[in-house]
Amino acid sequence: MRDFDPNGATQVVFGGSGFIGTHLLGRLRAAGAARIVSLDLRPPARPVAGVDYRIGDVRDLSGLTLPGPVPRIFNLAAVHTTPGHAPWEYYDANVRGAREVARFAARQGCGQIVFTSSISVYGPDEAAKDESTAPAPVSDYGRSKRIAEDLHRDWLEADPDRRLVIVRPAVVFGLGEGGNFTRLARMLEKGIFVYPGRRDTIKSCIHVADLLDWMLAAADLRERSVLFNGAYANRYTIEEIVETFRRVAFPKARTAMLPAGVLKTAAAALRPISATGLGIHPERIEKLMISTNILPLWAEAAGLATRDRLEPALRAWRAAGGGRFL
Repeated sequence: MRDFDPNGATQVVFGGSGFIGTHLLGRLRAAGAARIVSLDLRPPARPVAGVDYRIGDVRDLSGLTLPGPVPRIFNLAAVHTTPGHAPWEYYDANVRGAREVARFAARQGCGQIVFTSSISVYGPDEAAKDESTAPAPVSDYGRSKRIAEDLHRDWLEADPDRRLVIVRPAVVFGLGEGGNFTRLARMLEKGIFVYPGRRDTIKSCIHVADLLDWMLAAADLRERSVLFNGAYANRYTIEEIVETFRRVAFPKARTAMLPAGVLKTAAAALRPISATGLGIHPERIEKLMISTNILPLWAEAAGLATRDRLEPALRAWRAAGGGRFL
């Protein structure tokens, strides 16, 4: 395998305007990367100084050519909200995008791709899943990510000097997330959180800074192929997550329980309405009661998955947001 200094040449980030991408660009700049190119469909909400931002579509990179070597590519681009898109959209963006990134990497003589997949490739059930668990995706998003993984592996196998890192993140939280953890914080900020059906649902998660630590550590190894789950070793339940939020910022917030039977009835009743395109998705209701029980065995073996990280991570997020979970 070729040795290279990733900070001495161009690094490319596909999907750099997104949540994880924005944090990654900041990390690369702080590490002294000589040149960073970010390509995304939309401009960044929080631009990082010194990054060469380009508007483009990962589904067609035929017109993208960069001078000089490109030793490392980060492929974060994806259609990921599920449900929320037509089935074909996941394959169109995630599979076509993976194929185009692999072709671009081959044209540029790239030595390494770091690809963010998803724990959705494992499928939804209560069983614990580590990196050796056979993928069994159920959603179109999960299936599209599974295919995308294989396309990146095809690129790897075409040249013995290439290297590949695939990360399967669980719920990632932090400044600019705007997702499940942000919504949870907003509810607690208003004074009450209602547990959806159960308190013991495992919701594997990781702070974006910790995820990037693991990604960059994996990328800097001289291993030809690395696959790892991006999730804390503790496997926090929703109750543990809520109680940690309360300790950190919302000691006066109350909690209540909405019975599982009520949620299931609501999901069944809303299913016909969801077909009308009104934005009501019963699958989201059902997902609330299913654990994401993810084991980060690779990170534990590498000495990266230190325990009890949730509380300090929430405190860091709050500090970065000026006292709020922004």
